[in-house]
Amino acid sequence: MTHEFTVPEGEVRAAEIPEPGAVTIVVPTFNESANVRQLLRQITDSVPGRLPCEVVFVDDSTDDTPDVIREAAQDCPYPVTVLHREEPVGGLGGAVVEGIKAAGSDWVVVMDGDCQHPPSLVPELVATGELAGAGLVVASRYIKGGSRAGLAGSYRVAVSRGATWLTKSLFPRRLHGISDPMSGFFAIRRSMVTADLLKPLGYKILLELAVRSRPRGVTEVPFVFQDRFAGESKSSAREGLRFLRHLAGLRTASPVARMVVFGLIGATGFLPNLLGLWALTAAGMHYLPAEIVANQLGVAWNFLLIERLLFRDRRHFRRLWDRLGRFALLANADLLLRIPLIALLVGRFGMDALPATALALVTTFVLRFVGTEALVYLPRRGLRGSSTTARESRVNDNSDRGTARRAA
Repeated sequence: MTHEFTVPEGEVRAAEIPEPGAVTIVVPTFNESANVRQLLRQITDSVPGRLPCEVVFVDDSTDDTPDVIREAAQDCPYPVTVLHREEPVGGLGGAVVEGIKAAGSDWVVVMDGDCQHPPSLVPELVATGELAGAGLVVASRYIKGGSRAGLAGSYRVAVSRGATWLTKSLFPRRLHGISDPMSGFFAIRRSMVTADLLKPLGYKILLELAVRSRPRGVTEVPFVFQDRFAGESKSSAREGLRFLRHLAGLRTASPVARMVVFGLIGATGFLPNLLGLWALTAAGMHYLPAEIVANQLGVAWNFLLIERLLFRDRRHFRRLWDRLGRFALLANADLLLRIPLIALLVGRFGMDALPATALALVTTFVLRFVGTEALVYLPRRGLRGSSTTARESRVNDNSDRGTARRAA
């Protein structure tokens, strides 16, 4: 059940945040050296000292952002940690997952490092979650009191609205009660997150958390999306493509959905198969060897699409040539199995040729799907998933959380 509850900003009372209340603010950063000092200043000025707080930066930068954080953290009354990743697996979404794993508090608040998410809302997010008994509190631009004012230009507004409509259309039940699934500003109970189930890709981590972790109880608070303090947006056409791949991966997470997509991809393989057959026979090749060669074109086409759209997150379990060889073997075995199966259905069970062929097609399709998933894309026995290499460092000594507040 979704609850909507709003605490007026600036009126969060101490009784509304139970003791021991605590929050970890996770900030994924990529080349935000011009913004992090201002962000830490805003956090210091906005989060009350009675709310135990720590700040965890998960940094994928190629500039001096980690050094700027270390310098700015000396003036911050809260513990500040920088976790610099050598390999930015999963993009900004992967950085958030690493931050959640490192969090030491009951609540984790995720926000961007460009100052477009106001830290003054952090106490309200936590208080609203506690009062509503929610597991996830989303800061939304699309409910009463919220605004997307900080989105630069009509193009970004249109992209944001279109992406919101698309995600809510694809996941109507999982995103019920979330008006802004594209928001990068939210609070979630750490106990609601099973990090090993997450497969982030790109920067829309809220979508990943809502669909895969399914936190119990979702509520929202409005917020005004601010202008960027400095620098330029990291949004790009490449990130847009990653977002679409992420959607495809989430939508095909169930076995039934994967089988449907597998079948649709297989159907598209008829086109290169027929084109190859036409070209080879037109060149003078006998139709039987031409059919065998043309079938490999369809196999290659299907393999390419399955690699990119269906099993992208499982490719690291085996080498490319191992996957391709196994896939080709299964696809060609399908032809060898189908003809004897049709003969068995017609000769032994007395079926007509047409229904026997249809049944054989369905049977071999299911076997090919199961075989592809089990023999090509599931991890080998004893193989563990790759881990992200990161260097973590506490960059200040302010362990007395919130007692040494900067003068207003």
